[in-house]
Amino acid sequence: MSKRKILVTSALPYANGPIHLGHVLEAVQTDIWVRFQRLRGADCVYVCADDAHGTAIMLRAEGEGITPEQLIDRVRSEHKADYDGFLIGFDNYHSTHSPENRHYSESIYKALRDNNRINVRTIKQLFDPEKQLFLADRFVKGSCPKCRTPDQYGDNCEACGATYSPADLIDPRSTLSGATPVERESEHYFFRLPEFTDMLKTWTRSGTLQAQVANKLSEWLDAGLQEWDISRDAPYFGFEIPDAPGKYFYVWLDAPIGYMASFQNLCDRSDYRFDDYWKPGSDTELYHFIGKDIINFHALFWPAMLSDAGYRTPTAVYAHGFMTVNGKKMSKSRGTFINAGTYLAHLDPEYLRYFLASRLGAGVDDLDLSFDEFSHKVNADLVGKVVNIASRCAGFIARGFDGQLAAQPSNPALLADCQEAEAEIARAFEQREYHKAIRQIMALADKGNQYIAEQQPWVLAKQNPQDPLVQSVCTTGINVFRLLMVYLKPVLPAMAAKAEAFLNVTPLTWADAGSLLIAHRINAFTPLITRVDPASIDALLAASRAEVSDSANSPEPINSPERTSSPVAKDPIAEEIDFNDFVKVDLRIARIVSASYVDGADKLLQLSLDLGLGADGQPIRRNVFSGIRSAYRPEDLQGRLTVLAANLKPRKMKFGLSEGMVLAAGPGGSEIWLLSPDQGAEPGMRIL
Repeated sequence: MSKRKILVTSALPYANGPIHLGHVLEAVQTDIWVRFQRLRGADCVYVCADDAHGTAIMLRAEGEGITPEQLIDRVRSEHKADYDGFLIGFDNYHSTHSPENRHYSESIYKALRDNNRINVRTIKQLFDPEKQLFLADRFVKGSCPKCRTPDQYGDNCEACGATYSPADLIDPRSTLSGATPVERESEHYFFRLPEFTDMLKTWTRSGTLQAQVANKLSEWLDAGLQEWDISRDAPYFGFEIPDAPGKYFYVWLDAPIGYMASFQNLCDRSDYRFDDYWKPGSDTELYHFIGKDIINFHALFWPAMLSDAGYRTPTAVYAHGFMTVNGKKMSKSRGTFINAGTYLAHLDPEYLRYFLASRLGAGVDDLDLSFDEFSHKVNADLVGKVVNIASRCAGFIARGFDGQLAAQPSNPALLADCQEAEAEIARAFEQREYHKAIRQIMALADKGNQYIAEQQPWVLAKQNPQDPLVQSVCTTGINVFRLLMVYLKPVLPAMAAKAEAFLNVTPLTWADAGSLLIAHRINAFTPLITRVDPASIDALLAASRAEVSDSANSPEPINSPERTSSPVAKDPIAEEIDFNDFVKVDLRIARIVSASYVDGADKLLQLSLDLGLGADGQPIRRNVFSGIRSAYRPEDLQGRLTVLAANLKPRKMKFGLSEGMVLAAGPGGSEIWLLSPDQGAEPGMRIL
C-alpha cells in the first residue's frame, strides 16, 4: 500500500490582532489530525499563513505610524510564537503579502479573465470625504432603517436582525472619521459566480463537506448566487489588479490563494513539488479546516475559481463551530475573551489541547470552554487516570527491580484489549471524532487502574519488594500506560515526549500499539503533567479583564477581513441555534387589555397585556411597546390574544419601559400580522 500524500491547511488568521482561543481551537483540531496522520506513516504536510491585506491593515499601520509591511511582519512573528506555544506543528507559516501569493493571485485572475468569467460594471458606494476612501460595511454605522436602533453596522442590525445596505442607514457616519458618507460611483470587477451553480451543486454534494454544511449551501444555491465583487479602490493595502490601475484584489480573493503560496514557499525549500498537490489527476489529498462563518468563501468561491483556473478542488473542507467560554459568547468585559498569549502565561497548553480533544466532534456545533469542566477533565483524566498508572507502577519497578520490566506481563488479556482498541480509536481520529477517541482511551485507563487496584502491588511489595508478581503486575501497568500514550500522542505531544524519556524508548509511532515493552529497562519517573491550579484560572481571567482595560482607549480592533455583501441571495433563515438556547425563550399567551398610540413615535403602539394570575393569585400585567402602528388601530386590538416573549430583558426606551416583545410577522408597513393562538388558549399559558 502506497503512503498517503496529504496537504492540510487551517484558515489564515487576520494580521490585525492577536491570536485568541477561537483561533487556537481550529489550530488544535487541525494539528491533532495532522499528527495522527504522521504517526500512522502518512506524508502529511501542514501549511498556514497570515492573512495580511485589506483596509483594516492599512488603517492600523497608519494609526501606529508604521508601514503596513512593518505591521504584518511584527504580527506574523507574534502569531507564530502563540501557535508554537500551543505546539502547532506547521511545516510552513507564511504570509499572503508575498511574491508567491502575488504570482498565483495574478495568474488565477488572468485565467478567469481569459475565460470570460470577469464582469466589469459601475456601482455606487459610500465614500468618506475626510479619509478619501470608500467604506466597507463595517466602517459605516447609523440607526437601523427597520427598528431605528442606533449604532448599527452597515449591513445588519444586531437588535432586530434586519439586513440592508449601508446607504439605507439612518444618519450614517464613518467610523473612521465621524464624517457623513456620500455616495460615489466606481468601476468594480466581479467574478461570474452564478455560472458555476451546476458545478457547485455537484461538488458540494460529492462528500467534500459535512452534511449540515452541504444542506445550508444547497439552500443558498437554490436561492440563486450573486456575482462576487473581487475589487477594491485605492487606497488599499494589497495586490493591484493587472491592467487595472488603482484597483486592488479584495482581500478574500487572495486569502485562500495564500494556501497555495505558503505551499509553494515550502516547495522552494524542499523536495515537494507544487503540481503534485494542486493540479488535477494526482493521488494526493487536500484538506481545509475552517470556521463555519467562512464556509461560503471556501465552498463556493474557492472551488469555482480553482476549477476554472485549471487547478484541483479540495478533497474535503471541514468546518467547525465557535468557542464560548463558561456558557457565553467570548466577552471582553467578563474577561472571557482570552488571547492565546495570555493563556500561555498562566496555564499549560496541553490542558487546553486535551480539553478541546475531549469535546471536539466532526460537526459544526459550538464548543463551550467551561473552566469547571476543564479543570475536572484534566485533573481526573490525565493526572488521576493516565499518569496515575505510570507513577504507581514506576516506583516499584525502580526500587525492587532496578528499573527492569518483567519478561512476561501478568495480564496479557488486558493488554490485548488495549491493543485491539487501536482500530476503533484510529477510526475516530481519522473521522475527526476526537471526543469518541478520548472516551475510548479513558475507558482503557479505567481498566488499567482497576486492575492495579485489585492486585494491590503495594501490599505485595511491603512483604517482599522483589516479589516477581509485583514486577509482572507493574509491567502490565507500564504497558497499559505506554499504549495510552501512543493513542494520546496526537493530542499531547509534549507529554508524550516526557513519557518516551521515562519509558526509555525512541519516539512512539501508531504502529507501536502492536507491540509490548517487556524485559526492558525504564528510567526514573518524573512528573509528566501537574494538576490544574484554580488560582491560575482566576489569574488568567483577571489578566484578560486587565487587557480590556488597557485597550479601552484604543481604536476598535478588527480581527477579520472587511465584510462584504453575501455572494448568495440573502438567506431567509437565521443561523441555527441549539435546542437548549431555544427553550430558554418563555413564550406565553397574552391578552391585550388596552392599546394606545405613543406620542412622538411613528411606528409604536403601547400595549397593556394580561398574562393570567401569578402564584399569589394576583393578575400579571406587562407593558410593551410594539412597532405595529402601521398595521393596526388601537381599538382593533383590545381583547385580542397574542404571543409574548415573556422573559425578554426589559428595555428602557424614552417613552417608558418595554417588558417583553409581542410576536408578529411580515415585511413591514401595513403587512404586519400579530401571531394569534387558536380558540381555547388562555392568558398565561406557555407555548410548548
